[in-house]
Amino acid sequence: MIEIATRPAALGSLERGIELLDCLSSQSRPMSLTQLSRATGLPKTTTHRLLSVLERRGLIRRSEGDYVLVGRRLPCSRRLVLPHLVRLYEATRHTVNLAVLRGFEAHYVERIYGENRVRSRSDGVDRAPLHCTAVGKVLLAFSADLRGAAFGGSLQRMTGRTIVRRDLLDQELKTVRRDGVAYSREEFVDGVVCAAAPLFGPDGEVRMAIGVAAPAAGLPLGKLGGAVRHAADQMALTLLKSR
Repeated sequence: MIEIATRPAALGSLERGIELLDCLSSQSRPMSLTQLSRATGLPKTTTHRLLSVLERRGLIRRSEGDYVLVGRRLPCSRRLVLPHLVRLYEATRHTVNLAVLRGFEAHYVERIYGENRVRSRSDGVDRAPLHCTAVGKVLLAFSADLRGAAFGGSLQRMTGRTIVRRDLLDQELKTVRRDGVAYSREEFVDGVVCAAAPLFGPDGEVRMAIGVAAPAAGLPLGKLGGAVRHAADQMALTLLKSR
């Protein structure tokens, strides 16, 4: 999981760090300090300082003296979308999540957050139910088989706002399929709202869900939804170009 400083002075360095991540993600081999400096146009001293920060945060690693994106050990799509996740965090200043389906739960494989991180039941376990989280609703909405298998029984109430009636949840999932964005309105954790959008694979199936979690009294939920949907569109373009 990645924590990013939220002070204004850090914004310039954040953007330069994204440039380095973009550069590494576009290459099939590790790159040296000199190569990265030349490719990005950044001074060597600046490049070295930012690479050290990215390495400490677990985003990159050293390979025989050169640098490689940690995501190269992960599914290609996750590696390619990582820079977009950082941009989404910069745009919203709230916790960004990347989740995949495992069994009947949403598992968080990446989190980017700053000093204003919201606290959640999923902290420390990195997994959450499907029916009451925005990323979970995304995964549910586009899979009829999953909906049938996951909800043969009753739905667990996590807060007073959790949707526990199957017909109401089905109606909401129809809206998710129509709009391409899902919301959780304090349904998993009191005081926390979320918005999420799907990332589709080449076969048309949802592979991941990208979400933003924020305090209920923070940004309007619709703005979070617009930001996360835009990020998902940009990620999809990146994946399409990589094929």
